[in-house]
Amino acid sequence: MKVIAATGNMGKLREFARIFAPLGIEPAAQSEVCPGLSVEETGTTFAENAFLKADAVHERTGLAAVADDSGLCVDALDGAPGVYSARYAGEETPYPEKISRLLGELEGVPEERRTARFVAHICYIGADGARIDAEGTCEGKIGREPHGDGGFGYDPIFYVGDRSFAELSAEEKDAVSHRGKALRELARKLNEHQNG
Repeated sequence: MKVIAATGNMGKLREFARIFAPLGIEPAAQSEVCPGLSVEETGTTFAENAFLKADAVHERTGLAAVADDSGLCVDALDGAPGVYSARYAGEETPYPEKISRLLGELEGVPEERRTARFVAHICYIGADGARIDAEGTCEGKIGREPHGDGGFGYDPIFYVGDRSFAELSAEEKDAVSHRGKALRELARKLNEHQNG
């Protein structure tokens, strides 16, 4: 089964492909099917933004579409950057600068108050218009400095146990990550929908 992944983020597309592969779902990049499509993320929740992206691709193509909206929620910053994670410190700002700013905001915050979570909301809209939503979270802490060269985004400062997401192998990350959990939940619901 082929679905259009409503994202321009190649890191997310790779994760979609890895997690969907055993389920026989093959994601195609949005850029291949509707190049130039840009969706403004005007929602105030991950669910709203995921729907806006999936719906735009489905409307444009009539094909099944899947979109993720995800972000980093830091407790000491009242849940920020949250839905604004990609736009934090400016949309065009490179992630090393976003990370540096975030660490600056947490300067002096003790270990026990550096709790955070990654949240991913996935919205699937089938060719028939059926909508399926799934959400996953991963609890962790914000480290004091970036570590690791894997992953993408805020992965180098998000720690699960004593390693950052950027220090985990792709398989290790998929097993515990917010997106891994959300995609597996989506696959379960999709299976129910198709066979139910």
